[in-house]
Amino acid sequence: MIYLNSFIFPNENIEFDFIIKEKRTCYDSFYPFKILSKNRFERIDFEPITILYGGNGSGKSTALNIIAEKTEVNRDSIYNKSNFYSDYVNLCEMYLEEEIPKNSRIITSDDVFDYMLNIRNINEGIDQKRDELFEEYLDTKYSSFQMNSIEDYDQLKKINNARGKTQSKFIREKLMDNVREYSNGENAFRYFIEKIGENGLYI
Repeated sequence: MIYLNSFIFPNENIEFDFIIKEKRTCYDSFYPFKILSKNRFERIDFEPITILYGGNGSGKSTALNIIAEKTEVNRDSIYNKSNFYSDYVNLCEMYLEEEIPKNSRIITSDDVFDYMLNIRNINEGIDQKRDELFEEYLDTKYSSFQMNSIEDYDQLKKINNARGKTQSKFIREKLMDNVREYSNGENAFRYFIEKIGENGLYI
């Protein structure tokens, strides 16, 4: 299924007309202007699967981010915009074959890396909490507590709870399991499986 038929970026003449009309002179960069046009990259006609290729700095990521912005698909990671980004996107044209489904999205390398790092950060937080619960269990179980009033009842319950359970059971009741970690390749694959469904535009 093809949802996006073609996408047209502004050419050098259109960019020149915009920049020459810009009265403010406080900008050192007009990004994303002049990035794609310097390589005469003005149009993409899409197939069911379309691959962009080129060297570093050739504008692949810029083109994909612009397409994602114009099509208003979902995205996870933030990306760098400039003061002229929306102006550039407004100068672009797109032609649709079908209405773009709401589950469509752009997937970037940052998304995959963030997904893997989030799993690690969750597990690090769980490990830290587990260490704290180890100390809490020992401190509570072996504390020299004496109940003096009804206000001490909650503390008494806590101590009896610790004394009536093994350390492992005490901690398991208070802590979620670690998120299973996979290799980087497996995590990347899992991210794609989770995010890519049927009938969508994926950039």
